[in-house]
Amino acid sequence: MKPLFFAISLLFSWQSIASDETVEQVQPQTSNEQKAEKKDLPSLEFIEEKPATEQKSASETETAKATAEKTQSSDEQKATAEALKAVAEVDDSKVLGTQTPAPAEQPKTVAEKQQAVAEAEKAVNQAKEALTAKQQEKARQSRESMAVIEQLIAAYNARNIDAFIKMYDENVEFYTFPNELMFKGKEKLIARYGIMFKKLKCIKSSPIKRIVLGNIVIDHELSETCSQDPKVVDKRSEFVTSYKIENGKITKVLFFR
Repeated sequence: MKPLFFAISLLFSWQSIASDETVEQVQPQTSNEQKAEKKDLPSLEFIEEKPATEQKSASETETAKATAEKTQSSDEQKATAEALKAVAEVDDSKVLGTQTPAPAEQPKTVAEKQQAVAEAEKAVNQAKEALTAKQQEKARQSRESMAVIEQLIAAYNARNIDAFIKMYDENVEFYTFPNELMFKGKEKLIARYGIMFKKLKCIKSSPIKRIVLGNIVIDHELSETCSQDPKVVDKRSEFVTSYKIENGKITKVLFFR
């Protein structure tokens, strides 16, 4: 019985020793793994801290940029304010029309009146001299053209055919509006108006309104004629006539019927 008990005890002792060895073998392996993990931890910590460092750097850059822009904006506002202040100090003028004009002083003595008249005449002469050559030429043409038409109307009312045809060019053209040719040349003009002057007892043309522009004269005319008695007007009519004058002669006539 004792040998059996002894054998069982030895068996349990051997199992206990084997279990301890197994534990010892497992523990060193677990310790090695923990060391390996601990060796990896610093690299992981470095990887995690790097984005935080970059984020901090970016934040500092944005803050510096915003500060610079704010400083620049403040400097620009300050410069603008100083410029406006300088303009305000220099420009003390008033808006046109806000000032009440002072009444012109009236000349009191004869000498002052004569001086005022002389100054007015001088101003008129300066204004005339200021006209351009083209304007002066247009004004000269207008005066000459009006003089030709005045002579024409006088000859027409006097029924003087010679003085009348003298105001026309040899190749004068007569049209009805807008561009219908009635006749051309002095011969047909003499035939037409020569008969009318002999037939009628009175003829009178009176301009109602006249427009003169260079070598063009437009007359709104009232025409009166006497067919039987020179003192009795038996026909009145209004018409508009345009005359073109060149070199002191009428070259074109346009009737508006």
